[in-house]
Amino acid sequence: MTAKPFAFLPHDIVSADVTNGLTDQVIYEKRPVKMPDGSDAPGLYNAWIILNNPSQYNSYTTEMVKKIILAFRAASNSRDVVAVVFTAAGDKAFCTGGNTKEYAEYYAGRPHEYRQYMRLFNDMVSAILGCDKPVVCRVNGMRIGGGQEIGMACDFSIAQDMARFGQAGPKHGSAAIGGSTDFLPVMIGCELAMNSGVLCESFTAQKAARVGILTDIVPGMKVDGEWVANPLVETEMKTDYLGRILHGEMKTGDALAAGKELMKKGVMDLSALDAKVEELCTKLMLTFPDCTTKSVEELRKPKLNAWNMNKENSRAWLSLNMMTEARTGFRAFNEGNREDGREVDFAKLRKDLAEGARWTEDYINSMMPGAGK
Repeated sequence: MTAKPFAFLPHDIVSADVTNGLTDQVIYEKRPVKMPDGSDAPGLYNAWIILNNPSQYNSYTTEMVKKIILAFRAASNSRDVVAVVFTAAGDKAFCTGGNTKEYAEYYAGRPHEYRQYMRLFNDMVSAILGCDKPVVCRVNGMRIGGGQEIGMACDFSIAQDMARFGQAGPKHGSAAIGGSTDFLPVMIGCELAMNSGVLCESFTAQKAARVGILTDIVPGMKVDGEWVANPLVETEMKTDYLGRILHGEMKTGDALAAGKELMKKGVMDLSALDAKVEELCTKLMLTFPDCTTKSVEELRKPKLNAWNMNKENSRAWLSLNMMTEARTGFRAFNEGNREDGREVDFAKLRKDLAEGARWTEDYINSMMPGAGK
């Protein structure tokens, strides 16, 4: 006598077939987990959540944020999913944060609208931190600003070595309080966190691995069919790219020029990244599922506790800031260009504010790049 299949109760808020509700800018796929020999594990999958906005460096729009929340919810509830791979299309960027065009043209000057948006953003970060499955960030390119924040919310990160990491807040009228000011001190220490969060100086994948925000890095470029380490970065390894990384600073002078020439011959290839991600997911599959989930939950606590303590007052501050510095900074980035730059004249701004300038529409317009021409 054949037993009837067990009838599961659904626990999804929306249809379990999340692909029906997603925009083409957020792709949800279930891909078979690999056994150690490379074959597919029968009936087991990894959920791939893919940002698909490469023309804007995979920045997330309001609509995309909503779909990311739904995708993580579906992956968390899928009984046959082992792990979640959070990544993006192309090889230029994982994510550069919120869509600055939308910020500048819709949210700037509308704090109540931005407050509602930040509820969605907070729910997106919480969906990652609350996922019942381990989350692997496949860093296919730049992880900057809000992209760095949603990346650090993940449990593991594996990057191709051409990727860069960092924040953009005070340079563009915001603060990295969408997660980075919570996560960075926990993950890399207060001094390095201060440098990243305040000065907004981006850093290499090699440095990211050294300071502790990457599980691993792999080469992302081939020259004449052979893997090469990032030609623009000084590195030293024991045996191969998976050895201990002792350096990770940008080359200078003739070495930098030579690196740029070598890059012209290179072809981006993310197959090593895919292989390393699959290898990690296989390792996760070869564990007891409940013990893994409990371990992940416990190890998330330092990040989760800091996030939950600050996310609501951060949301309120970011909303009000859309009337002043964010309104100015996001517009400057959106309306600027290569010739005039994409930042305000910070010295003039500080001098004007010290003399009592008000954040009027005319004043903000006068601060746009090229406004004095």
